[in-house]
Amino acid sequence: MNLKELAGIINAEVISDVDLGEINIPYAYACDLMSDVLAFCSPGSLLLTGLTNIQIVRTAQMLDLPAIVFVRGKIPLEETVTLARESGIPVLLSKFSL
Repeated sequence: MNLKELAGIINAEVISDVDLGEINIPYAYACDLMSDVLAFCSPGSLLLTGLTNIQIVRTAQMLDLPAIVFVRGKIPLEETVTLARESGIPVLLSKFSL
């Protein structure tokens, strides 16, 4: 499934200017503990989290994650969005929970 299709399913607001149709999502990992993400998340997975700090993007960079979905209506910090844009990592917002 591509990220554009997935964004429609979860009614996500996209706050990136990346073509979501070009990003394939083979897996997803939902977690609020970055230590668990680092230990168990497979590279290429979509990350769903309620954490909004800049470490989320750093973790996504380390694991080569294609995108981040912030859940529960959380709004990421501006520095988080800025780093994600600079890194080419799409950011999506969803009101759904993990």
